[in-house]
Amino acid sequence: MSDRDPQPVERQLPTEEARDLLSLVRDIARQEIAPRAAEEEDAGRFPREVFTLLSASGLLGLPYDAEYGGGDQPYEVYLQVLEELAAARLTVGLGVSVHTLASYPLAAYGSKEQQVEHLPAILGGGLLGAYCLSEPASGSDAASLRTRAVRDGDSWVINGTKAWITHGGIADFYTVMARTGGEGSHGITAFLVPGDAPGLSGAAPEKKMGMKGSPTAQVHLDDVRVPDERRLGEEGQGFAIALSALDSGRLGIAACAIGLAQAALDEAVAYATGRRQFGHPISDFQGLRFMIADMATQIEAGRALYLAAARLRDAGRPFARQAAMAKLHCTDTAMKVTTDAVQILGGYGYTADFPVERYMREAKVLQIVEGTNQIQRMVIARHVAGPESR
Repeated sequence: MSDRDPQPVERQLPTEEARDLLSLVRDIARQEIAPRAAEEEDAGRFPREVFTLLSASGLLGLPYDAEYGGGDQPYEVYLQVLEELAAARLTVGLGVSVHTLASYPLAAYGSKEQQVEHLPAILGGGLLGAYCLSEPASGSDAASLRTRAVRDGDSWVINGTKAWITHGGIADFYTVMARTGGEGSHGITAFLVPGDAPGLSGAAPEKKMGMKGSPTAQVHLDDVRVPDERRLGEEGQGFAIALSALDSGRLGIAACAIGLAQAALDEAVAYATGRRQFGHPISDFQGLRFMIADMATQIEAGRALYLAAARLRDAGRPFARQAAMAKLHCTDTAMKVTTDAVQILGGYGYTADFPVERYMREAKVLQIVEGTNQIQRMVIARHVAGPESR
């Protein structure tokens, strides 16, 4: 095998502070995350202590206001942090992305009083969040959700079941979309629900093909009472809040996908330059060289795409179309690159002695979460060709 270490990704960062931040993230990834990733994923262990460290290091609130404990970083910097974390371990990168997604409705739509009361603990107080939109019978058709919140005096009583919830059962807070009005998208409201609220419980985690260290579970809400002070935004605004959050969240998934793909490429190159057949490193053979070139090109293209979308967001310009494109391209790239990495390693790639088989299993979920790639194509087509005529 090769002794060659992968070269850090060359990044265009806007400030010296951002460069220092990426250096800190790389140190944490190298020392605290990567060494235990394979063992803990195999054991299905969630690294809560890593998230405690990330919170203490100011890395769980990077794109939010410093006034409330955030990092005041532009999205183009935050996403590159996610990419580095995901390259070390997808459970960590995706976990930070989900926490950021769960924090968004409060940060973007909460009242000043709500933000002062809750954001400091969420952004830098060691808390971990979950985002609750999907249900057993409403995934892509999220507007048909059935979880219901009924007003009772100054409170709301919530009943229902959420599904496919990352951090389900272990989160400290849940951003929950529930129906408060009639059918359709205009009858949904967002709530900030404490993780220890009476009546809230997590089911047993799903048994997944990958990301076994990241718990994904149903969340049951049985007569969960939430004061009106924890309603986020106006009544009936919840679905618009949810979609706005997902536009940004999809960029997080795109960055995580590129981080995973980069890790797979680095492993494949290290193997190909060290493995000798017919008297030469296998990296000398044109078939493998072309595979590596295609892998590297698709990764660079994906990185450029998610950063272009992030810069639109940072400039306050519309970016939903570009976010859907980034999520689509980057996650398809992760699936292709990780599959090719297994092929380059041959039989070794199919064993747990090398991480590429884990990367391939993990990549698949990125084509599904936060809007399947078929949904992304629908979103993109609506922006380009207009809505469907029916």
